[in-house]
Amino acid sequence: MKIQRLFILYLGVLCSISVKAQIGEVIRDIFQGEKDSTIVVGKSHVDTVIINQDSLLVAQLQQSLEEARLNEANLRLEFEQFKFNIMASDSLKRRKQRQFIDSLRRTTHGSPVMVDGDTLFYLYAKKGGQSAAQRAQETGELIELIGKKINLDPNKVYVENTDIFSDIMYDSEVLVSFTDADAMWEGVSRDSLVANRKQMVVSQFQKMKRQYGIWRMVRSVIYCLLVLIAQYLLYRLTCWGFVKIEKKILTLKDTTLKSIKIQSYEILDTEKQVALLLVASRIVKFIIIILQLLISLPIIFGIFPSTKGFALQLLGYFLVPIKKIVLGVIGYIPNLISIFVIWYATKWLVRLARYVAQEIENGNLTIKNFFPEWAMPTFHIVRILLYTFMVAMVYKYLPGSDSGVFQGISVFIGLIISLGSSTLIANLMAGLVITFMRPFRVGDRIKLNDTMGDIIEKTPLVTRVKTPKNEIVTVPNSFVMSSLTTNYSSSAQEYGLIIHTDVTFGYEVPWQQVHQLMVQAALATPGIEAEPRPFVLQTKLDDWYVVYQINAYTRHPEQMAGIYSNLHAHIQDLFHEAGIEVMSPHFMGVRQNDQVIMPDEFLQKKEKKA
Repeated sequence: MKIQRLFILYLGVLCSISVKAQIGEVIRDIFQGEKDSTIVVGKSHVDTVIINQDSLLVAQLQQSLEEARLNEANLRLEFEQFKFNIMASDSLKRRKQRQFIDSLRRTTHGSPVMVDGDTLFYLYAKKGGQSAAQRAQETGELIELIGKKINLDPNKVYVENTDIFSDIMYDSEVLVSFTDADAMWEGVSRDSLVANRKQMVVSQFQKMKRQYGIWRMVRSVIYCLLVLIAQYLLYRLTCWGFVKIEKKILTLKDTTLKSIKIQSYEILDTEKQVALLLVASRIVKFIIIILQLLISLPIIFGIFPSTKGFALQLLGYFLVPIKKIVLGVIGYIPNLISIFVIWYATKWLVRLARYVAQEIENGNLTIKNFFPEWAMPTFHIVRILLYTFMVAMVYKYLPGSDSGVFQGISVFIGLIISLGSSTLIANLMAGLVITFMRPFRVGDRIKLNDTMGDIIEKTPLVTRVKTPKNEIVTVPNSFVMSSLTTNYSSSAQEYGLIIHTDVTFGYEVPWQQVHQLMVQAALATPGIEAEPRPFVLQTKLDDWYVVYQINAYTRHPEQMAGIYSNLHAHIQDLFHEAGIEVMSPHFMGVRQNDQVIMPDEFLQKKEKKA
């Protein structure tokens, strides 16, 4: 637009010079002709010639002037028409530019000029090679830098205008420049925009002078000294108060404090309690002093305008975590209620399952093909499943459950458990199988490989056996599953357990007598049932003796060791009384000639036949 104006002025100057040149040429031609005619014409005709020549010159001059005026008028008309076209074009261009800016204003946000954390005004247009954001940043920094000077004078702000831009100045420094594009963005003229922005800058400088002036600095120093004195007095008061508290704690040892015991075990005596109270008081003292510093330091930094931002930052280090914790706790309340409802419902389901299991175990509730000893193991399985289901439901409500770190730790713990618990899982599965297979129950007398004893405890992981020698043998359930187990008690009450022992006698002893004496010895033994009656089996005819086996019924398998001992004693006594020698241990006999070893009745029959 400025170039167009210069071009118009240039055309006007050219036109005026052209008209003036034409008039000058006409006048020079006229006077040159007059001189020549005066030389040629004679003296006698001077007056007539001069008059005729003057009329002719005047006519020519008038004609030339009329032509010059006409040419000038035409040039002016062309100039005005050119100027009108340029102005129309410039107006159209402005209208289009304004429409374009109006369309951008709906979606384009200006760049704020920030001074001391406040927005002074906005810039929208570029200037030179700088964007609006760069202009706004540099302007804000410059205004803030000048405004913090102690000798700041807001009256030194003034405006310098040119055809292209307007500058808001402070002394010799340019604070900000505005162009016609800036005014067009604001929808006002450039002069109005500059006047408004100048007033804003002056008001901001006046405000900053009150904040950063010399008197404000003096007051800030005085306030800082007062805060330091108050902090020192508060610190001394805190130390004095806790000295009194510690002296009071020491006197409690012999007056109020008593040792804490659980039955006969003393958990904390009075000296330990005093020591704990002293440690607690020192911790509280340290926390109070830290809180005092966290309160006083932001106050001190906030007194001085230049460090106010640091004061807010320092206070934020303390308040932001507390705010996050408080907001986190408040925001977590719905999840906490959900967790509580799930936990409470699971708790009552476990109680219901326990009640049903106890009723089945006590025989108050009977389920077909479900044995009472299955009740508690089944309850434990149901309880584990319920708690597992509870954890699965609660997991998504736990804080941080959706974070990758939390999930990674969960996977890592699961991997550790899975790799390190293969034996544990094997014993648990074996315990379940043993429970539902019912190979034995607590109190049964069993023989597990070479270990014989009574079952005193059966857990999901191990089985404990008490031997007749009062030895407690702990056997993993996985070993029980892979071993040969003999149960002496499972059918003892219903059918009776048959205990048996082998005794050898020579061929000379009648087997009828052996049977009679062995049965008699069994019936005389405590713990052996009279019915069904004991019986004897001849299990082997050896080279020098016959093996007899006494079989007797008992319903007390837990007394097997004593029953066997008494049975053996009665066998010895009865056979010794009968004069019959027991062939155990073995011995060698030497026969004489053709001596025959058999019962006497058979020898007598043999002799009669001979």
